[in-house]
Amino acid sequence: MSDIILNLKKKAELVPTLNDIPAEARAQVVVILNQALADLSDLHSQAKQAHWNVRGPSFYPLHLLFDQVAGSAEEPLDDIAERIVQLGGVAEGTVRQTAGRSALPEFPTDGPNGPAYAQVLAERFGAVAKAIRAAVDATAELGDTGSSDLLTGVSRTLDKSLWFIEAHTRK
Repeated sequence: MSDIILNLKKKAELVPTLNDIPAEARAQVVVILNQALADLSDLHSQAKQAHWNVRGPSFYPLHLLFDQVAGSAEEPLDDIAERIVQLGGVAEGTVRQTAGRSALPEFPTDGPNGPAYAQVLAERFGAVAKAIRAAVDATAELGDTGSSDLLTGVSRTLDKSLWFIEAHTRK
């Protein structure tokens, strides 16, 4: 939650809307949602990176798994971006904007592969799920139950993907 609170010091510029959530709260929610957008976009691209480059004896099941979990990270992007705009904000979701804002470390492109990629993705999915849960609480505290509900669904999806990935990292 500390990252969420730090981000609330940033201000989002809003366009006029008749949405009755107070402008100050909407501006803070827009910052939170843009962070979620960046983290999920980066998570999606990292899962695709693993999907494209996995090798080894577990290639086929991991290749399929990484594609599936990449889709689970990509699925909520449009809803989150549209929620940002509904609140009067600007969705900042280009590759460069995402790279500049994502809280995730870069995906390793050298070294071990296969099951090691699964471990890296498990860590990434766990980190984003934790941040999304903090965002659920923060948006609810700001009085935006719509965004909180949206992010609650994202949290459940990430937890399920994490479960699938971790099943490949444990004996």
